[in-house]
Amino acid sequence: MEIPVMVGAGLVVIGAGIGIGRIGGSAMDAIARQPEAYGKIQTAMLIAAALIEGIGFAALFAVG
Repeated sequence: MEIPVMVGAGLVVIGAGIGIGRIGGSAMDAIARQPEAYGKIQTAMLIAAALIEGIGFAALFAVG
């Protein structure tokens, strides 16, 4: 792999990690405000995290 490709792959991984972290933090805030909506919040959080992770994997395969 060339250096620019490895930098791009690193940025993809960092971006996906930040996105998933923000989703988790926001979900915890939402659950703290409305504990009765735990199931719906958790489901939405997991779906969003899976989509972000999938995009991250696709980007890594595209640059590799």
